[in-house]
Amino acid sequence: MTLGPLALMVVTPPAALAFYIVCAHLDGELTRLVSREGLAAFVAHFPRPTLAAAGIITAFAAFEALLLKLLPGKDFLGPVTPTGNRPRYTLNGVPAFVVTLVAFLALSTGAGLFPASIVFDRFGEILITLTLSAFAFCAFLYAKGRLAPSSSDWGLSGNPVFDFYWGVELFPTLCGFNLKQLFNCRIGMMGWAVTIVSFAAAQHARGGLSVAMAVSVLLQLAYIFKFFVWEGGYFASLDIMHDRFGYYICWGVSVWIPALYTLPTQWLVRHPGDLHPALGLAIALFGLASIWANYDADAQRQRVRETGGKTTVWGRKPAIIYAEYTTSDGATHQSLLLVSGWWAIARHAHYVPELALAAAWIAPAGFTHLAPWVYWFYLTALLLDRASRDDLRCRTKYGKYWEEYCERVPYKVIPGLY
Repeated sequence: MTLGPLALMVVTPPAALAFYIVCAHLDGELTRLVSREGLAAFVAHFPRPTLAAAGIITAFAAFEALLLKLLPGKDFLGPVTPTGNRPRYTLNGVPAFVVTLVAFLALSTGAGLFPASIVFDRFGEILITLTLSAFAFCAFLYAKGRLAPSSSDWGLSGNPVFDFYWGVELFPTLCGFNLKQLFNCRIGMMGWAVTIVSFAAAQHARGGLSVAMAVSVLLQLAYIFKFFVWEGGYFASLDIMHDRFGYYICWGVSVWIPALYTLPTQWLVRHPGDLHPALGLAIALFGLASIWANYDADAQRQRVRETGGKTTVWGRKPAIIYAEYTTSDGATHQSLLLVSGWWAIARHAHYVPELALAAAWIAPAGFTHLAPWVYWFYLTALLLDRASRDDLRCRTKYGKYWEEYCERVPYKVIPGLY
């Protein structure tokens, strides 16, 4: 239990910075990283934290916290927690997304307060400063969870390393902010959007925006916009409902997302590519269709839950298993397991269009180097592992009801394969 989390906390920060160094100083060639030249480059170009980077991070986080607090949006109660609580969220992600991007472009290209390429120009500094800040904040989360938990949804394993890594609290709050929503949605996902826009601006400043960059950024922004449209559904996902808020999530959304998820656009700044407009249009349409399929699957399940099954799925009355479960406070609750539409194809059929979409926004970077594709391989491993974890959790939670569901929908992700 100790070696796994400890190894990840030691290995993942240098790995995140290594991806940046490979793209910035080793021409995107991962194999060069393990050579003597690569080691020398890693040492020579390892970024240093700066006050400028700290200022950028602080200003962005404060701006997103302000938007979360002030922009209009309806209150939303998340699913019942294992101890019977219901976390509260504010659904204003769509206006926050629009205001964030408009403000970034207005303050940079409009008012000229800073170059629009600022994130790209200082990306190494930002990553290392984020890493150190995340470690410090995770230490605060660990201490807060032990000394002043926000609710009854907390606990200790007896292993301090694991508790630091996994987290002590399920839903910590601070100054009225739900920290999972603030970090996962507004700092992590919104930061991803601002980063790729800044990367596109950096390429434009170097000689113009390429078709490849335009397609890649368009699809990523469309996916992030879809995320905020569906934000209420995200609060019923495995990350939010069951993973505690410690290093695993806090550092992941703060550092791993900007370091890894933006690799295709980071690569395209220096390698604009020569994508024919017709091919670019085809890739964009394929990616948008994948976004629709992913969203439609999530929307089906969310609509059935919100209406208690009094709706239609693909034009028909949905087939539903009414599953009961008991929380630690002894109360019995009911969940609806959908066995129609996408959810009759596989238990996680929505992962397939998500992988297809990721391939679509990476494809404009080409196939000559592995670096832009690292995210796709990581996402594949992540989703397959998540499917297994979710299956185990649901089997424990729902018992015989989940067994019935698995009999009716036998495959986890891809029918006939897995």
